[in-house]
Amino acid sequence: MPPISDPDYAALIAEEVPTPSDPVIKQFLAARDALRDEEQRQRSDHSFRHSLSPLARRAHAIVARIRDQEHKTIWTPDLDETLATTKSEERPAGMTVHPGMAFSLAKGLMEGTKLWGIVRRLPKGGLLHAHLDAMVDVDHLLEVVMRTKGMCVASLEGRMDGEEARRRADVQVKFRGDGGGTDEAAGGLWTGGYKVGEWVGVEEAAEGFPEGGREGFLRWLKSRCVLSRTDAVEQHHGPDEIWKKFIGCFRVLGSFLHYEPIWRAFLRRLMTLLVEDGVSWVEIRFAWPLDYCREGSDVPEPDYDHMFTVLSEELDRFRATPEGASFWGIRMIWTSIRSGPTRSIIQSMDDCIATKLSHPTLLSGYDLVGLEDGGRPLSSLLPELFWFRKQCALEDVTIPLFLHAGETLGDGTEADGNLYDAVLLGTRRIGHAFSLYKHPRLVEAVKDRRVLVESCPISNEMLRLTGSIMQHPLPALLARGVACALCNDDPAILGQDTAGMTHDFWQALQGWENLGLAGLGSLAENSVRWAAFEDQTAEEWTKDIKEASMGSGIKAKRLQEWAVAWERFCLWIVTEYGEEYGDDEDEGGAST
Repeated sequence: MPPISDPDYAALIAEEVPTPSDPVIKQFLAARDALRDEEQRQRSDHSFRHSLSPLARRAHAIVARIRDQEHKTIWTPDLDETLATTKSEERPAGMTVHPGMAFSLAKGLMEGTKLWGIVRRLPKGGLLHAHLDAMVDVDHLLEVVMRTKGMCVASLEGRMDGEEARRRADVQVKFRGDGGGTDEAAGGLWTGGYKVGEWVGVEEAAEGFPEGGREGFLRWLKSRCVLSRTDAVEQHHGPDEIWKKFIGCFRVLGSFLHYEPIWRAFLRRLMTLLVEDGVSWVEIRFAWPLDYCREGSDVPEPDYDHMFTVLSEELDRFRATPEGASFWGIRMIWTSIRSGPTRSIIQSMDDCIATKLSHPTLLSGYDLVGLEDGGRPLSSLLPELFWFRKQCALEDVTIPLFLHAGETLGDGTEADGNLYDAVLLGTRRIGHAFSLYKHPRLVEAVKDRRVLVESCPISNEMLRLTGSIMQHPLPALLARGVACALCNDDPAILGQDTAGMTHDFWQALQGWENLGLAGLGSLAENSVRWAAFEDQTAEEWTKDIKEASMGSGIKAKRLQEWAVAWERFCLWIVTEYGEEYGDDEDEGGAST
């Protein structure tokens, strides 16, 4: 055989190699396209994509071009060092900018992109998975704490006379009717002279803080309420280690949030942030012990009545304002801590039913929360859950299940097995379902029963279930036809610094090639379709999901309102970016 460098031989080979227009190549590519199209038809967002208006298709194509441009100019190792510096922290030495990089490293940079400005305005529908204490930006809450009369700080376990001691101390911030401890206690809080458990006014504590006074005190207190960048990226420590810090954040936040003046300020801030982010509805999980106190009192209430009364009052006030006129509302999902003993869980369930009877419109469902790998599996909680179901029937109240399940890396573990139990228990939505993609039969069951997955990509990354958005299993569920919605879980603790969902929506759009603007729209529409706007039987619930906007109830009305907001949003994209990024002939991108 002559060498390939031989001109005659090379010419002969060139004649024999098929060209792209050769029938065999065309046939292969046609088969490839057919296979790909068949797979695309199985996606959960297929119907939404193919019902897009021409305007929405054009908006989808424009956003795709902006995304591609930003991949080439921003999410590249060649990005200028000054542009790659985040808002909050200096760029770590040797950090390479790339698509899908860790959220905590990318946050500041993403918030300056065109894509961010677009996603920020997207009508996101409902936030279906979030935990109450971790919703409002901590900086704002600490400002409220500092100006609220009678707020005090203490360490209930461990001294605070050194940096390491302050990092580990069981810090609590509460209203104390006596105004705090003695001057001696204030002077010794940060030294060896402090008596553990003695309360000191926050102003006095801040003034005497040894590392920067008031500003240093606020930085330290915030560090006890949020996960740092280091916490997030130290993947080698594993999920159990990050959960220890995570639970500690809830303890500190809850200590000062469960006081009426701060609770009211929290609610006003929460609703304002949600509306600014395009969120119209929220269902929030909460797990408060009986430690809520009215204004001017440090004696906890005997029940949850006043807490819910305040929620109702603040919701009505907000919706009566111009900014709150478009806000649909709030409902709570009652949660019990899954690791608790039977007695405490039964008491929590009993409190749930009592609160449902007194505030029926404000409570939408029930869940069990906490680290699944370390808590009781649902299979061991069946006696309590069946007792709860029986008591709901006896009291004639409807409290459906919206269960956490599969928030684990396990495969075949008890935590992974929670998925089976959640489905068989009739959960209407599943929180996280991170390990669901490993179970083909369960995937089919979830689809058949029309169960929605409440997915929280940034939370899963920050709590070390995945290293980045690119490794997240949600695209696998979407490809298999599972209905999903994006949620933010614990944004105040995890680093989003806002109650809104733009960070999670942006991460999904920027990270997953198959999603696009149309895919985001489908996820947002799902959040409305699977929202619990009112009490419904299982049959009514399923009927409303099937009928969607063609029905006659509240859900159909909300879906119609969302569809109008979606079209207005698409019109804004075309108007704002169409001249620079538009192509009137390219309206077919939404089907890819």
